[in-house]
Amino acid sequence: MHHEAARQMFRNTLGVLKRLPLLASFVLLSAASLADERSASFAGGCFWCVEADFQKLDGVIDVVSGFTGGTLQNPTYRGNHEGHYEAAKVTYDSEKISYEELLTHFWRTVDPLDAGGQFCDRGFSYKTAIFVANEAERAAAEHSLAEVDALFPNDPVATVILPAGRFWPVEEYHQDYAEKNPLRYKYYRFGCGRDKRVSELWDDKDWGMTEKAAMP
Repeated sequence: MHHEAARQMFRNTLGVLKRLPLLASFVLLSAASLADERSASFAGGCFWCVEADFQKLDGVIDVVSGFTGGTLQNPTYRGNHEGHYEAAKVTYDSEKISYEELLTHFWRTVDPLDAGGQFCDRGFSYKTAIFVANEAERAAAEHSLAEVDALFPNDPVATVILPAGRFWPVEEYHQDYAEKNPLRYKYYRFGCGRDKRVSELWDDKDWGMTEKAAMP
């Protein structure tokens, strides 16, 4: 009985050893995948629009609408979200798109000169902001802000750079709103004048044109 148990244990051990290269490869591939996947948060007015604009980019894995920047716990759209910005959390593959490219895309889809909100949406929660998670992101964000500021020498840039905090996803009916409600979304976006104002600000600027041309 003991000899049979020993033989079975030996066979089990051999089976594990044979699978080790496969298991090791799986672990290494998973680790590499996780290393390339990062996230960044941006506030650019209505989170429906920010979400939809970032979803267009190659290399973006997922975009979630929500609130961030405030201290209030469990903010909700229909309830209280005082002190928070409407924002989008962008998960991306850093091997396909860089953080700097995300910054360029962000600037070219908002009105960075508007200190009171964005387009037809007014109030604190609609202001623009970049949320940075580390010193490298802060340096990149500050550099890009300086470049944008130089493009508009007669108008101060109102967008702020803030430390990233907890991101609170908004209610489910707001997620992927442009995809779920295309007609309502297009009507809102056109009526709000977002694309018209963005075009007025950016169409004559050479800065970021390569990235812009790659957009669908």
